[in-house]
Amino acid sequence: MAIILSNEEIQHLIELEKPLPKNFIKRIVVKPKRGHKEREIDIKGIDETSEFRLIFRQSIVNPLDFSVILGFLIPLSNQVFRLLRYNGKSHEHTNKLEGNTFYDFHIHQATELYQDSGLREDAYAKATN
Repeated sequence: MAIILSNEEIQHLIELEKPLPKNFIKRIVVKPKRGHKEREIDIKGIDETSEFRLIFRQSIVNPLDFSVILGFLIPLSNQVFRLLRYNGKSHEHTNKLEGNTFYDFHIHQATELYQDSGLREDAYAKATN
């Protein structure tokens, strides 16, 4: 990823209000794509300058194998910076820098540390219910 966001910038983008379009439910209808169902919706932040993408994915075989991703569309590029990723209880996850492993529902969040370490921006995750 060519851009590195600080933890403060990441938190600001997460907390920024992102109104959903009135017809967003109709736009969430997923379509088959290589073994899973997927749909994307682009939305703007309330500041009218920040753009985001919601990505919904679910395995056709295992309903617990899913992701809901909040991505930030990096200006003047075609890159999506994954701020948050909610994953189902379908696989084991290990936080490489901390060394802890778990098998549960989990939430990935972008961190400055993981970016600086050359890992995916959202490689860090916490277990959740």
